[in-house]
Amino acid sequence: MSPILRRILYTVLFEAFGIVIAGLGLAVLSGAAVFDTGIVAALSSLVAMTWNLTFNTLFEFWETRQTTKGRSFARRAAHALGFELGLTVLLAPLLAWWLDVTLLQAFLYDLTLVVFFVIYTFLFNLAFDKVFGLPASAK
Repeated sequence: MSPILRRILYTVLFEAFGIVIAGLGLAVLSGAAVFDTGIVAALSSLVAMTWNLTFNTLFEFWETRQTTKGRSFARRAAHALGFELGLTVLLAPLLAWWLDVTLLQAFLYDLTLVVFFVIYTFLFNLAFDKVFGLPASAK
């Protein structure tokens, strides 16, 4: 499989399964209808992908202007924290509005999603590589 086709397939499957699982999980946590949590999961996915593109563009713009080059542990940690904090700022109000809950409840739902997606990403990558094999870069 070509690297571009692999990335497209990975992204589509990752987001599709993530939306379904997160939507069902939010329904269980919040008591809201699966339809509502499914829509908010899909909207959250769209926001996350857009934020990913935006944040990484801004981060790399900032990074090119730094005198110290490379990606140290501190720089990688700052990148991860900046991304997650920004995503939380964007998603918590959306969750609060769509699910008709307080910002605190929405923030807690968002934290649950963060933990879920760390575990989900790890497991999804294992499964994806098992089914489709390792990419050329890992061989």
